[in-house]
Amino acid sequence: MNTMADPDDQRIRRYISAAEQLKNGNYQIDIPLDPPDAVGQLGQMLNDLAQSLESRYREIRTLTKITTHLNAGLLLDDILDHVYTDFRPLIPYDRIGFAMIEKEGSIVRARWARTDLPHVHLKRGFAAPLAGSSLETIVSTATPRIINDLEAYLVQKPESHATQLIVAEGLRASLTCPLIANGVPIGFIFFSSSTPGIYANAHVDIFTQIAEQLSVIVEKGHLVSQLAAQKLQLEQQNEELQRLNRLRNTFLGMAAHDLRSPLSVIHMTTTILRHPKFAWPEAERQRMLGDVHRNAEYMLKLLNDLLDLTHIESGTFTLTPVRLDLDEALNDAVERHALLAAPKHIMVMRQGNTSGAALADPLRLRQMLDNLISNAVKFSPSGTRVTLACNRSGQFWRITITDQGPGISTADQARLFQQFTRLSARPTGGEKSSGLGLAITRQLVEALDGQIGVESVLGAGATFWFTLPIAAGEPDAMPERPAAHVG
Repeated sequence: MNTMADPDDQRIRRYISAAEQLKNGNYQIDIPLDPPDAVGQLGQMLNDLAQSLESRYREIRTLTKITTHLNAGLLLDDILDHVYTDFRPLIPYDRIGFAMIEKEGSIVRARWARTDLPHVHLKRGFAAPLAGSSLETIVSTATPRIINDLEAYLVQKPESHATQLIVAEGLRASLTCPLIANGVPIGFIFFSSSTPGIYANAHVDIFTQIAEQLSVIVEKGHLVSQLAAQKLQLEQQNEELQRLNRLRNTFLGMAAHDLRSPLSVIHMTTTILRHPKFAWPEAERQRMLGDVHRNAEYMLKLLNDLLDLTHIESGTFTLTPVRLDLDEALNDAVERHALLAAPKHIMVMRQGNTSGAALADPLRLRQMLDNLISNAVKFSPSGTRVTLACNRSGQFWRITITDQGPGISTADQARLFQQFTRLSARPTGGEKSSGLGLAITRQLVEALDGQIGVESVLGAGATFWFTLPIAAGEPDAMPERPAAHVG
């Protein structure tokens, strides 16, 4: 067979035209390949070259698109979302994960992941030591690793918890790529697929072409994300400082307003009592001393409430829950307030008995009961009852304080447990209120894992209730727990 090319062979002119098209970036050439002589072999090589150039062009175009998208992202999650979307034409995957190297290179921590599969077991926050792991080899050699049979790899490395989680998600192959920015290892990207044997060296070559640039972009996104998080934290701290400043101003304004009147009464009364020209009858002296005592008590209660709320807001208010006899605590509260309510001819009484222990701070439980019972007495008319009851409700005791007062409107109920709240109803004996007792009680109850609320119909009294955990050792008990900070 004659293998020499005929100078007049029409195929030569077609091949020259095809080469011109390739030169101009047109890879869709149509040339004859038969007969399979030397000229035909040249045609086959041109055709293969066209396919190779077209594939390479698509890769470059995709890589350019990826780079453009990555550079457009500012925050790390945005950049990684672009990776998940844009790498599909180049590398097969059902999941991409990203992990950062932390703590001076000692820890690898999962930072981000997206998947097409229904379950995620290896979640953000998962961490493992870098030293002695297979990832240490990958980052030290700066070479991606392919595992095309994760199940077989897990048989060889059954201690690999990360592999256990990935296999449990349904993944069967992985391509692990190190990220090294300016010579410093920063983390890893994990491409994973549910199809075994899917990764090849071509995928490593593709990743390697963009690895350094991607590493720098990811590092930039991580730094920007850190700055954004710090900015948000500073803004939140600034808002909290502004709120505390407003609260302080409110405290000062309230203290100045609410302390002026009782101080004036105390000052005027003691001035009169000390004046040498006045000789008051003993009964009148006792009445005036009683006024001084009541105003001093109110001032002390107001200051204690303000200090409690200040400690709560600053997070320095500590509760120490212990096992205590709930029946004894409730009986003490009833006895104490029965004496205080007697001058208003209001009866404070127990309904039923409680057999069991609660998990609570004794001092703060007394404070909660005192706030709620005194509040009920304050708004109850003469000749009525305030009833204290307690029942089990699941893992909690439910304690109720019911009065026969004017009830609470729906509008007032929505504001009841807020700070400095003054209701439309007025105390029936002219008592004063700081507007803080119920707000403090709510925070104390919630710090003990309880809940608080009110049930009332206007004109038909009110029932305040709160819950406390049942102490360990009781049926349906909550476990004991250490001291808690309120704030």
